[in-house]
Amino acid sequence: MMKKNKIKLVYKIDLTILAVSLLSMIFVIGYARPLVIAPVDGLKTSDSEILFSIDKADTLFIDDNSDFTTPNVYEVKDGLEINLAPGKYFWKAKGVFESEVRTLTINSEVNFKLRKIDNSSFGVYNAGNVRLDVEVYNGTSLVEKKKIGILEEANVSGNKFIGREDE
Repeated sequence: MMKKNKIKLVYKIDLTILAVSLLSMIFVIGYARPLVIAPVDGLKTSDSEILFSIDKADTLFIDDNSDFTTPNVYEVKDGLEINLAPGKYFWKAKGVFESEVRTLTINSEVNFKLRKIDNSSFGVYNAGNVRLDVEVYNGTSLVEKKKIGILEEANVSGNKFIGREDE
């Protein structure tokens, strides 16, 4: 009878050790997994500068395909801001473990602003996130075509301006 009680006690101790070990492993794995704060999964924006906020990770991988065959790799640090061209991206963080794969989409934004230089001249500023193809007219006559890079300005003479995404 005493032997059976000892065996039951050993089983109880083994079961307790097993349960504590299992709970400890779950806690350690959960604690070591990167904590992704921003951007939210599935973000769609026309802002090309994306702020990443990630804790417990050393590396950020961003790729245009979900297989991460040609990722851009960044060192994770406070205030990590990355400028991305329009398109769909897959990204994940890696520390001891990897985070889940998330997506974000940068939408194209065509936006140009005019600055009057004198009576017939203007500065055309590309405030969007894609290269622009701008046609400059004087009345109904096409005067010139300009290709303007992102955040660039071109001086033109005319009174009508049509801009679209450069293809």
